[in-house]
Formats: sequence, structure tokens, C-alpha cells
Amino acid sequence: MSGLPGARTCPGLGEASDLKFPLGAKFREPLTEARFQQLFGDAEQEPELLAEPRLSRLCRRWRRRARAGSGPGAWRLLLARLPPLRWLPHYRWRAWLLGDAVAGVTVGIVHVPQGMAFALLTSVPPVFGLYTSFFPVLIYTLLGTGRHVSTGTFAVLSLMTGSAVERLVPEPLGGNLSGIEREQLDAQRVGAAAALAFGSGALMLGMFALQLGVLSTFLSEPVVKALTSGAALHVLVSQLPSLLGLPLPRQIGCFALFKTLAAVLTALPRSSLAELTISALSLALLVPVKELNVRFRDKLPTPIPGEIIMVLLASVLCFTSSLDTRYNVQIVGLLPGGFPQPHLPNLAALPRLLADSLPMALVTFAVSASLASIYADKYSYTIDSNQELLAHGVSNFLSSVFSCFPNSATLATTSLLVDAGGNTQLAGLFSCIVVLSVLLWLGPFFYYLPKAVLACINISSMRQMFFQMQELPQLWRISRMDFAVWIVTWVAVVILSVDLGLAIGVVFSMMTVVCRTQRVQCLALGLAEGTELYRPLRESHKLLKVPGLCILSYPSPLYFGTRGQFRRSLEWHLGLGEGRKGAPKTDSPPDAVAEPVRVVVLDCSGIAFADAAGAREVLQLASRCRDAGIHLLLAQCNGESLGAGDIDPGRTPGQSDPRTAVCQCPGCSCSCPGETGAYWSKDLHSVGLTQSSGVWRAPAICVCWSPLTSCN
Repeated sequence: MSGLPGARTCPGLGEASDLKFPLGAKFREPLTEARFQQLFGDAEQEPELLAEPRLSRLCRRWRRRARAGSGPGAWRLLLARLPPLRWLPHYRWRAWLLGDAVAGVTVGIVHVPQGMAFALLTSVPPVFGLYTSFFPVLIYTLLGTGRHVSTGTFAVLSLMTGSAVERLVPEPLGGNLSGIEREQLDAQRVGAAAALAFGSGALMLGMFALQLGVLSTFLSEPVVKALTSGAALHVLVSQLPSLLGLPLPRQIGCFALFKTLAAVLTALPRSSLAELTISALSLALLVPVKELNVRFRDKLPTPIPGEIIMVLLASVLCFTSSLDTRYNVQIVGLLPGGFPQPHLPNLAALPRLLADSLPMALVTFAVSASLASIYADKYSYTIDSNQELLAHGVSNFLSSVFSCFPNSATLATTSLLVDAGGNTQLAGLFSCIVVLSVLLWLGPFFYYLPKAVLACINISSMRQMFFQMQELPQLWRISRMDFAVWIVTWVAVVILSVDLGLAIGVVFSMMTVVCRTQRVQCLALGLAEGTELYRPLRESHKLLKVPGLCILSYPSPLYFGTRGQFRRSLEWHLGLGEGRKGAPKTDSPPDAVAEPVRVVVLDCSGIAFADAAGAREVLQLASRCRDAGIHLLLAQCNGESLGAGDIDPGRTPGQSDPRTAVCQCPGCSCSCPGETGAYWSKDLHSVGLTQSSGVWRAPAICVCWSPLTSCN
């Protein structure tokens, strides 16, 4: 931009004092925003927009919200809240209908055995897993924005729900219950599971009302993957009693995994040979079929439905051989036809369930939003995180009325839906038709299904979660900190519980962010020889450091946790106080600060925010610099960092504002329109530098320095 109209050079070192022009070089005239708009933009309209009063902006926003209640506004709101109204008119029937139908039927076939299997994991009768595979899928089809997302029963949520249900409604110590007592116990557990779905759905609806979709970012990818991988190990261990035919009570709370392993090893001699054989044969069929589906996914028209084949074979074998009566094999039994009577869960128990509902809501939203985002990026469309909150909140809230337990998007069925050729949410309707046919007509065919087969389906569905550990070597090479977050979360989930592991993982992840901000050092910048670029001195030895001038950049927020590091770093660079003792690592040569510093320029563009403690630290630094005869200048102060926008109009000219540390001197004629309206010292523009993409350049657009002391 050397050819800018009106550009000129400032006087050199011999024409002015070193303080005014310490770099001793030629600089272009600063280009203010008004001048820039005059040369390159619409100089008439933009300043008016920037100078618009805040009250008028608020009034305009209120008018927009009021118009939303009119006819066109209501239609736009309806379009936003019912996504099928947007994508269904553009649906390509010939190209997509067959793929959605095949994918929906395939996923529906898998939903049937998995729903019953995850119902046992939730400690409720199998038929309630079918309800949870029908109502939530139907609701998400109407409200969800993920075109390739499949919802329903999810192993991690089922495990968390089962632990809460077992704690709230424990089985009597004797264990020998009559038929009526077993029905009463199951009814109480179904009510507790439905109340958990109601509570988690209500929490997600509250998050939607507050537009808190951004909260999903606090559950980082290492935390989510470690959580699901650790929960998969809990699922595997919890299914061992069913695989071996051991009627053991379910262990809950901390160290439940190790308690279950100890109980299984103790009772191993009492294992049922018949159920052990059924489990071995089931796994011998399911695991190879899963591998074939993965290896030949591009060649197979549809994945092989190994689960439904195994269910049919096991049911026929148990019926023909009378395994239930001859060898006491546990079977599913009669599945009630139709739907349960809708009724509200027991709301009196909701306060006790809040501690369990909150982590379930977070896991539901984190897993579902992550899956939706992955496939949205892959197939080039966008999702609305707040609309996803609404979809899953309504799904859990309304389905709890029909005795469903907590549900979310599922890893296995979503991958299956994509592999089978699904294109839109319409595939969910075909999946619902399959589950509905089982509920209305095909339920009696599952009467003789052994529960050991359902346990094998639970274990085989964890395949993807177990294989997430293969990413650890790559994660170690990319980010050691993310690797540590993964390991800490996984160990906490496995040793303690899923709930506590999630909390520990989130807290540890946040602590790593805080620790990183406390390890940030000030970067000393120097002029690259023969250029106008300013780079960190540690990058090259061919950088010129102007005697008496120190340019520092602090790329971190300035708050109570970092103010100590900020003070020590600047003391070391400026040679103030005790900063030399125990000096931190520096990015400048040892002799870089040998000559006394007369002017220090602190780049504040990396200071995203500063709290009261950080602001006081800057004021104290300014006072110490003034006592030491050092002129301190702040660069690129925004209103959120050091309060540059909070100027007191009544401040006496020539005095520094103690709240904002911005000088207002008589005769300062240079103003920055559209920025903060603050006035700056004209003679300090000559040392103005701007930063773009990490590279310092001579000024092209007005970026002013604000002195912390009076220009007089």
C-alpha cells in the first residue's frame, strides 16, 4: 500500500527527538478509518451507521421481535422450528427415496434387538426399549436438523440410567420375588427411568430457551471419546453375568466395575453351561459379521443384519429345544402388544433425580451434536445447535410420557444409516414403521429369545467405542495435553463411574486451558533486516533491535490467574525490581536488554479480556515505568480488554484517566472515528505498528497507541 493517495513520510532520526521517532526510519502517514472509507469505501453511509445511538439499535431489535408475531414472522418461526418444512419441498424423490427406505428399514431391524438389549442394560423390561426406539425417532424426524443422525437407545445413556434406577429402586435382598412383586418392582423402575428422561428433557429445553447450544464446546472431543470408550468397558463387564447365566445383583457407584469382576470370578463355578454356549455361538456369529460389514461396506448393497439373524436363529433354537424349561435359560417372554397408556412420570421424585439428569442431558447433547456436526461437514450442510437442543429436549420430554427412558443419537445406528444410503431424516419414518410392526404384530415371535443373546448384542455394539483407543498414538503426536485429557477422563470413568468421570474430565479439560494461559510469555519483537516486518526475536538472529525501544506482545487474557506471570515477564524484559531473579525463559538474546529501555510498546491485541486484578496490574506497571523514566505505550487496546472505550468526558485535560489509563491531552487532534471516540497523542503515531496474521508491518490503517502518562 505504498502508493496510497496522500501518503508521506515522517521525519527521520536527525529531524526529531529519539522519543518521538525512536525507530529512526521512514513511516507512512497513518490512515484513519474515515480516510480509508473516503478512499476505498462508502464514506457517507458507514460513519452514520457507526454513530447510530445504542437506543435506536435496541428499538430496531424490539421492532423486529414484534414483527415476528405477525403472519410472515410466525411463518419464519415455524420454518425455523420445523425443519421438514424447509427440506421436504426440495426433496429429490427419485434420487433419495429408495436410499432412505432401505436405510430406514435396515436401521429399524437393528433397533429391535438393540432396543431390547439396552432396556436390560437400563434395568427395565425389554419392551420399553422398543418404545424408546419408536417415539424419540419419530419426534427427531420432525424437529432435528441432522440429516444423517439416527436416534434411539444409546449404551452410555442406558448404563447411566440403569445405575441411577438401581440406586433409586434397589432389588430386595432376598431376590426371590413372586410374579406380582416382580411386576411391581419393574413398574417402579420404569417410572424412575421415565422420570430421568423427563428431567433431562426439561433441562435441555431450558438450555434451548437460554440459547445455550454453545455449551457443547465445553465437552471437548477427547473428553467425549474417552467417556464413551470407558463406558463401553463398563457395559462389557456389566453383561458378564448375563453371558455366563449368573443371577448376580448389579453393582452401582464407585468401583462398580471391579466389584462386578470380583463377584463374577467368585460365582464362576455356578455358571450355566447352556447360556455360556449360547453366548459363545452368538459372539462367534456377530463379531465376524460386524467385520465383514466394515471391510466390504463399499461393495455390499446393504449391511448384513447380523443382529436380527442371530435373534431369529436363537429364538428358533430355544423353542425347538425347550432350553427355557430343560436348562433354565432366561428368555425375554411375552412382549405386550400396542403402546402403554400415556401418563406423566412421578414429578415428586424429580428433585432427587436432578443430579443424575444433568449429566445425562450433557452427554445426550454432546454426543448428538458431535455426530450431527461430523456428518454435516462430510456432506456439506449445516446444523443448528440450538435446534438440536430443542429436538432432543422435546424427544426426551414427550417420550417420557410413554414410559421411555433417556435417549440420544447413537454411534452404531448413525454409521449404519449412512452406510446403507440414507440421505435425509425421512429414513427415520421407515425405521419407525419397522419398530411399529414389531409392537403391533411381531412381538410374540420374540417370546423365546434368550437374554444372553441380547447381552451379546450389547457387547458387539460397543465395537466402535473400543476401537477409539487406536487413536491414542496419533493424539500423542498431535497434542500431549489432549492425550492427558483423554487418559485422565478414561481412567476416572473406569475406576469411579460414568457420572464422576464426566465431571472430572470436564474440570481437567478446563484446567488445562487455564494452565496454558499461565505459561504464556511476553514476546519481544524486532525489526527484520531489510523489511518492515516485526517478528519475535527468538525466531532469527537477523532481527534489528532499536536501542532504547522494547516492543512486547502478550498473547493471553489478563486476569487474576495470569497477572503474576504478566508482572514477572515484563519486569524481566524491562529490568524492573526483582524481575531478574528467577527469570523466566526468554525469547530474546541475553544482551537484548543490556541498554536501558526508554520506550516500551505493549501490544494488547492478544489480551481478549482483563478483569479488575489485571487492570490494576497494568496501572501499577505504568506507575513503576514512570518512576523508572520509561515511557509505556499500549497498542490495540479494545474496549473489552483494558477499558479503552470507557472514557470519562469530565476528566481534566492533561491527566490520565485512572479507570481506563488513556491520556486526554490538550491539543490532541487525532481521533479514531468508529472505534472508541478517544483522543490520542498525535506525535506518537510515528511509532505505530499493526499486526496482521502474526506479522508486524508499518501502519496502513490507523491503530493508535495510548500513553499511560500525560503527553505533557
